[in-house]
Amino acid sequence: MTTGENSRRPDEALFADMGAFIEEMTASGHLVMTGGLGPDTRRMESSGDEVTVTDGPFVEAKEAVLGFAIIEAGTWDEALEVARRFRAIVGDGQSTIHQVFGP
Repeated sequence: MTTGENSRRPDEALFADMGAFIEEMTASGHLVMTGGLGPDTRRMESSGDEVTVTDGPFVEAKEAVLGFAIIEAGTWDEALEVARRFRAIVGDGQSTIHQVFGP
């Protein structure tokens, strides 16, 4: 799940709510990893043997991905419920949810 701008402004209450949510998700085994993402980006494109690297940023700051969370969920419904709870904490905005494949 990745996130951009949210309607709720950071303050002590937001940090407390998010801290409690992260503790709960970690204790339940849902949260695998979370982190922030910096604005300095690169885009790599390949076509045959040719690889092109372009420096970012590529979107307006309000559309930038600011952070991510990797969660363990057994179903899409479970993943969407975790995302709904996250959105309820941070306010209006947009999250993108991807399935991650691994070992």
